[in-house]
Amino acid sequence: MAVHLVTGGAGFIGSSIAEALLAKGERVRILDDFSSGRRSNLEGLKGAELFEGSILDAELVAKAMDGVEVVFHEAAIPSVVRSVERPQPSMLTNVQGTTVVLDVARAKGVRRLVFAASSSAYGDTPTLPKIETMTPSPRSPYAISKLTCEHLLTVFSSIYGIETLSLRYFNVFGPRQDPTSQYAAVIPNFITAAMHKTRPKVFGDGEQTRDFCFIANTVDANLLAASSSNKLSGEVVNIACGERISLNQLLAIIGEISGSKLEAEYLPTRAGDVRDSLASIDAARKLIGYEPKVDVKAGLRQTYEAFKALYASR
Repeated sequence: MAVHLVTGGAGFIGSSIAEALLAKGERVRILDDFSSGRRSNLEGLKGAELFEGSILDAELVAKAMDGVEVVFHEAAIPSVVRSVERPQPSMLTNVQGTTVVLDVARAKGVRRLVFAASSSAYGDTPTLPKIETMTPSPRSPYAISKLTCEHLLTVFSSIYGIETLSLRYFNVFGPRQDPTSQYAAVIPNFITAAMHKTRPKVFGDGEQTRDFCFIANTVDANLLAASSSNKLSGEVVNIACGERISLNQLLAIIGEISGSKLEAEYLPTRAGDVRDSLASIDAARKLIGYEPKVDVKAGLRQTYEAFKALYASR
C-alpha cells in the first residue's frame, strides 16, 4: 500500500487531507511542529503516524519521507498579516522549508508532490477572474514566499523529474479553522461574532470581494492531484469555487444562518490585503478534473453548525 506524507498535517487543511486519505484506507504520515497546527485536529485521525518537528530539519523530514510515494506539502507560516509583522520567519519556513522538503523528496524517490500555493501571488491586479497565465504581483512577504515555492517546484520537476503541482488556494474555509488565533481568517471571525453577539471587525469598507472555497473542495482537489493519470511537471492551477462575494454580503449570509443581524466595526485597510479576488478554475478542471462540489452558502452552514457544536461542548 502506498504511503502518503502530509506536512503541516495538524493544520486546518493538512488534517482535513489526512482524514480523507485515512477514510480511503491509505497509509498516512503527518509531519508538524505545532507552531500553528493543533493537536486537537489529530484526535480523530486513527492510524496516522506522527513525526513531530520542523520541515527545516532535513534529518526528520528524511525519516518521515522514507518509502513515501506522494507528499502533500501544506506546512507553512500561513498568514499575510504575520508575514508583514515578521517577514524573516515566514520566508525561512516557507521557502527554505520547501527547499528541504523538495530536496529530500528527490533523494527519497518520491513520485509526486502536491503543494499548497496561494492566490495571494496574484496581488491586487484589477483583472478578474485571476488566470494562471497572468503576471504575478505579490504584495506581502507571505505571497512572495508562496510564489517562490511554485518556481522551486517547477525547477525540481524539470531538473530531477519529480512530479509536482501547485494548487493556488483561494480563501479556504471550514470547521477546523482556528477562531481563537489573532490571525484568524474572516469567516471564523464573523461566525464567532455572530455567536457571541459582538461586532465583527472588517478591515476596509466591506465591499472587497473574495472567492471563498469550502474545505471539502480543497481536499478533493488534493486527492485528484495525487491520483491524476496526467504527468505533472510544475504546473500551477487555481482551486476555488469561481464565486465572488463581498465581505458585506458574507456578513449578511452569516447573519441569516445565525438568525442575528451583524453590525460590523469598519477599520482601516491592512497592509498587504488585496481588494478583489475571483478565480478561473478552467485549468484545474482540465488538468486534474477538479469541480467544486460544495458552494459557499452550503459550506457556511456546515461551518456554522460545526462552530456551534464546538462552543456548546465547552
